Amino acid sequence: MNNNADFTQGSILKKLIAFMIPVLGALILQAAYGAVDLLVVGRFGTTSGLSAVSTGSQVLNLVTFVVTQLAMGITVLVARYLGEKRSDLIGPVIGGSIVIFAILSCVLFVGMVGFARPIAVLMQAPEEAVSLTATYIRICGSGIFFIVAYNLLSAIFRGLGDSRSPLLFVLVACIVNIVGDLVLVAGLHLDAAGAALATVFAQALSVVFALVLLKKRGLPFKITRHDFRLNPHCRKAFISGLPLALQECLTQGSFLALCAFVNRLGLEASSGYGVACKLVSFAMLIPSALMQSMASFVSQNIGAGNRKRAKQSMFTGIGVGLIFGCIVFVLVLLKGDLLAGIFSAEEAVVQNAFAYLKGFAPETILTAVLFSMIGYFNGNSQTLWVMLQGLFQTLLVRLPLAYYMSIQPDASLTNIGLSAPIATAFGIVLNIIFFIFTEKKASKKH
Repeated sequence: MNNNADFTQGSILKKLIAFMIPVLGALILQAAYGAVDLLVVGRFGTTSGLSAVSTGSQVLNLVTFVVTQLAMGITVLVARYLGEKRSDLIGPVIGGSIVIFAILSCVLFVGMVGFARPIAVLMQAPEEAVSLTATYIRICGSGIFFIVAYNLLSAIFRGLGDSRSPLLFVLVACIVNIVGDLVLVAGLHLDAAGAALATVFAQALSVVFALVLLKKRGLPFKITRHDFRLNPHCRKAFISGLPLALQECLTQGSFLALCAFVNRLGLEASSGYGVACKLVSFAMLIPSALMQSMASFVSQNIGAGNRKRAKQSMFTGIGVGLIFGCIVFVLVLLKGDLLAGIFSAEEAVVQNAFAYLKGFAPETILTAVLFSMIGYFNGNSQTLWVMLQGLFQTLLVRLPLAYYMSIQPDASLTNIGLSAPIATAFGIVLNIIFFIFTEKKASKKH
């Protein structure tokens, strides 16, 4: 177990950063994992293959992020029970959750494998890339069981205060994926299909490694075969994570819609947007790590009855995020073309990617605030609010604005990119209002 598993005492900044660094490391490797697919296909594949990986990975991201958020309910509940010193309840949470996620995996398998081509068409993949996009989605869908298993295992250990094991899991996956891409895409010239196969192989070996590691280390709680059933504890975790999953589904769905809007602008715009999205995934790493870490940190303190410390951790997270957010903002805004050039040698693709990044750049600062607040609300089990504010952001701002920008006669990827930071600014205002409201309500009770 992680030596920093007890978040209820000691320096908030030191404890938060110590827990966040392995989370950030895992996210960096996950981002590199996806970036390698795009990089290798961009260098050794075709422009159609690059577009296929770009569009197909958006679909895979939707599934992965929704599963991750659904698993957040497990993280929060496990951390809560640890804070309350009730580790005997953790077994039923995990056993029942495994049953739920197994059912979910079967549904996703059928959907992605059986409806790969309709999904590619729905995404308005360029005509030249429809078949390759469908192939990418179908192959990744075949390995969805491993993707779900990895995220479930990671959620459990983060709830236990161990952020290092998930880092090891994804490190294995990243290494295998790089080797697989080089062999299948650069060596055997399988283009987008090779990238998808490498992804599935990597996830499978990562899960096997995780299970072996868990067996050797053991767990700080007991789990019996009777725990592998639907029970009140796993339902509680599921109900907590479901609003987060729905919110993430909506957010990623909006990015899918945005991808479809951009795809209508042509193959080069589609490929450029795909490159920009990979760079964006790196830009969002620190806010995302803060959000995931905050949930465990806050939940454990809430379980221990220390609400003041929980609030202090949110403000600490915002401060840390803003420092790095400003650095990333300058880098993306001024050197976005050089960064995009890493993934593609085609000037038109690079310039389209840079155009989108110019509009998106303010998002790197704004998410430092938004994601820390969301992590705080997740740790407080106020996941319904998190879903609602995401719904408002997406349906009232991001999607309408992006669509409006995309249908203009001189449609600009820069203007389309602006829809994200504008929506985030709107979300920050909503969350500040909600935070003030809940604080006043809590003070009246005391």
